[in-house]
Amino acid sequence: MIKLTFALVRLPHLSRQEFQDYWFDTHAPLVASVRETLRIRRYVQMHSLPEDISEPIRQSRGAPPPYDGVAQLWWDSLEDMASTDPAAREAGRLLLEDEKRFIDHAKSPLWFGEERVIF
Repeated sequence: MIKLTFALVRLPHLSRQEFQDYWFDTHAPLVASVRETLRIRRYVQMHSLPEDISEPIRQSRGAPPPYDGVAQLWWDSLEDMASTDPAAREAGRLLLEDEKRFIDHAKSPLWFGEERVIF
């Protein structure tokens, strides 16, 4: 299983709630609409909790600023993830253009990994 983990920071003009609403109500259906084209097995959003819950523990550990959410996308194989099909490239372009409406890409790291289940 190949996973993309994308730690999201919202654009500065959006509130946390505006960001989460757009991500869930607009972007998620867009991802779902191209899931077969992109061969995505699973897509999960983890939305941040209010700062009054997370900020005290973040400060006690000297942790960096929090993310507004984390997205995970799963593929069965590297071949599925790296499709060169023109339709897949167009679907990826469509998602990227939409992301520019609510994600600060310069502050939002992403990385790919291979799942190794321990238990």
